[in-house]
Amino acid sequence: MNRVQTLLRRGTIAGVTLLAGAFAGTAMAQKQLADDLIVLNAGQRAIERERSTSDRDPGGDFNRLNLPTGTMAPGVALLPEVTPSFTRNRDPLAAAANPIATAMVPPRSESIPAPMPMSPAALPPGGPLELPASDDPGPPDGMTLESVILLTIERNQSLRTRFQEIRKADADVLTAGLRGNPYVFGSVDSVPYGSYSPERPGEPGYGLTVIQPFDVNNKRGHRMIAAQRAKSVTEAQYQDAVRLEIETASTLYTDVLAARETLRYVEASITGLREVRRTVAGLVSGQELGSLEVERLDLQIEAAEIARAEAIGALATAKRRLALALVLPNPDEVPFEIRGTLHTDTASIPAADELFAIAKQHRQDLHAFFLGVQRASAEVQLAIKERYPDVFVLYTPWGAVDNSALGAQNATSWGISGMASIPLFNRNQGNIRRAELSRSQAEIEVDHLMRQIETEVRQVASEVDIARARAERIETTILPRARRIRDLTMTQVRGGQADMLDYLQAQREYVDVVRQYRDALLDLRRAALRVNTVAGIRIVYDPVENRIAPAETLR
Repeated sequence: MNRVQTLLRRGTIAGVTLLAGAFAGTAMAQKQLADDLIVLNAGQRAIERERSTSDRDPGGDFNRLNLPTGTMAPGVALLPEVTPSFTRNRDPLAAAANPIATAMVPPRSESIPAPMPMSPAALPPGGPLELPASDDPGPPDGMTLESVILLTIERNQSLRTRFQEIRKADADVLTAGLRGNPYVFGSVDSVPYGSYSPERPGEPGYGLTVIQPFDVNNKRGHRMIAAQRAKSVTEAQYQDAVRLEIETASTLYTDVLAARETLRYVEASITGLREVRRTVAGLVSGQELGSLEVERLDLQIEAAEIARAEAIGALATAKRRLALALVLPNPDEVPFEIRGTLHTDTASIPAADELFAIAKQHRQDLHAFFLGVQRASAEVQLAIKERYPDVFVLYTPWGAVDNSALGAQNATSWGISGMASIPLFNRNQGNIRRAELSRSQAEIEVDHLMRQIETEVRQVASEVDIARARAERIETTILPRARRIRDLTMTQVRGGQADMLDYLQAQREYVDVVRQYRDALLDLRRAALRVNTVAGIRIVYDPVENRIAPAETLR
């Protein structure tokens, strides 16, 4: 009998079928057999739960967010210290229910790659710069921020991989709704060694028994509710991944804008220096200045040419990064242009308190945490229902006794019996307590995430205010003064009141201001785009954005 129980506990149905018949004739054997079936049924459910936990991220744990803002793709820098440092090899929403088991889960094949540092070539550190005469947003059919976002949602491979988690959650819902299978046993007992006779009477028995487990307290319904809520967590997790991938694509798009504008600044500087050189050459020919002054300007032009080559390389690198993130052809083979400027309209950005209220309503990660709490509550109810195992009904529609050895007529019969486990000692207390603690832990993490979101919102709002004030001050006060000083110095050079060293010094001061202005515009644009990320909804749009996405031309 011990061997039969071992086979049953291992789920070896074939072994049970062959051996159980030897004991089917007694009530004790039927009781032991049904008891082993309970163990077998519980073991099968445990296997299903373990497979669900290992295959689907929210299956074993509920929350614990591991997606620091802005870390979804190479070439993107982290936000300042506003996100907790969680383990990178865990899922974006690993639940609070089982942190130890979650930490033991191996890294997923579709895990987010570690962020790579920003390329310093995106903004050449040196070289003359000059503000162009006017803004150039790019060709009308160029890629806008809107088209970049659409391409991210359509083509991003990380999102396509994560979408499969939703399909796996659908499969888990299907599994949770399946009913228990019946067990069918055939038995032959009382088989003699030799044969029966009137002197040694006996009769072989034959039987066919169907055993069906019945869920008397609706555990199946609660399993379906828990699986549905787990799917909701997975869907919210996918939406949060979309939010972060959009921020990554927006950052890469802004890098292309910055590299292109830097190239325009350098080219405008070369044009201006050549104009000055022609003026100085005229003064030299009139012997008002020495020839050495022309050579000084030639050195400046050479430095600008080097800066232009660096800017061209930085623009090509930024385009390659954007093409890689959007799964576009190599821009060296299929060139593409973008449409936009560094100028950002921040009038639509609300105050910090209003922005925080918007974030609480639209942040997908917070929504996923709330759903995780609901799922934890469903797990508590399921654990309570699992105090009572299934009831087993044993039905024998056909049984036969062979009386031929006694010269009597054979007899057939049927039988029915049932068995239920009484939860006297094991009432699933441990799992119920664990599920309750998991729910409490999830609620604590919701409060922590709420505080984290508030910190992010207020920090980004502060960054926008600082960057906006800096850009406005440079544009309205510092830049006009630096330009006026440079132009007045050139007037003095023409009048013989100053030499070229004075002009070059004024030119260097002006270039420094132009570089600060460009950096201020870039910082303001990046901070404004982060507003969309921390709010969970798009608030800031590109001022020159159109809705024409050149996706068809890039396929």
